[in-house]
Amino acid sequence: MADNTTCDIDRRDFVIAASKTLVAGCLAPVVCVGAEADLLFRISLAQWSLHRALRAGDIDPLDFPRVAREDFGIDAVEYVNQFYADHGEDIPYLKKLGSVADGEGVKSLLIMCDGEGALGDPHPPLRKQAVENHRKWLEAARLLGCHSIRVNAKSDPTLDPEEQQLLVADGLRALCELADDYSIDVLVENHGGSSSNGKWLAGLMEKVDHPRAGTLPDFGNFLVKPNAEDPSGGQWYDRYLGVRELMPYAKAVSAKSYDFDEQGEDTATDYERMMQIVLDAGYRGWVGIEYEGSTLSEPDGIRATKKLLERVRAKLSS
Repeated sequence: MADNTTCDIDRRDFVIAASKTLVAGCLAPVVCVGAEADLLFRISLAQWSLHRALRAGDIDPLDFPRVAREDFGIDAVEYVNQFYADHGEDIPYLKKLGSVADGEGVKSLLIMCDGEGALGDPHPPLRKQAVENHRKWLEAARLLGCHSIRVNAKSDPTLDPEEQQLLVADGLRALCELADDYSIDVLVENHGGSSSNGKWLAGLMEKVDHPRAGTLPDFGNFLVKPNAEDPSGGQWYDRYLGVRELMPYAKAVSAKSYDFDEQGEDTATDYERMMQIVLDAGYRGWVGIEYEGSTLSEPDGIRATKKLLERVRAKLSS
């Protein structure tokens, strides 16, 4: 951005200061009534946890908030745009989805956005188009009462990571400036490639330097370089270090889960250790269940993750 206009600088400083106040409020303990007043964090449900059932047509995407409430006792949800691909600009449909959520007493938190182009595309027109492609999801998020959309820090993987970071920062900042018009935040998840490197993604936040920009740390998405010959191998970034690096910018948290041992512990992530990192950062917001395992059914995996989070919460509260 140009820096030769004093009023623009003053306005940006004001927006940043105001945002810090809002973020501090988001990270403060949730003000609730009754038993929920003392909760360290509250539990939401990411729609991806039911992606197989949704793709099979066993669950209508419009019904997702009701399923979250009635089947799992969860009162906040995170949508995935893939399941509303034909309805991104369908205002009556989105209003109906919002009405279902409101009727169930379910809060809509964010929309996870994929397939809208690379925000770090090396070609400026394509980068600009990727930003514009997200506009409909900003509007959808506003209609649903969400606080954010989640995007991908994608660029050309053949480029040097530093060059990718500069390109993504350019696109992400442009998207954040667009999001200002909708009062919606833009969160980046560690979601493959360079973004699964915690230091790289934290550095991206510093380069973007916009109050709308934030992270959505995922407990499991730290595979930096897959191994085509060995899906269980590849190059992994330390997940505990990565979450610690991303938490200063976090406006949401994704509790990825896979399989569970006989004690109900996730076999890939030490949840108590991970949630201590989250809480030590001062975070007191929603923690979204994102079950991605194959041993348990999707419903059973969601219930197992919820039970684990509740057990960890009780222990860390004592």
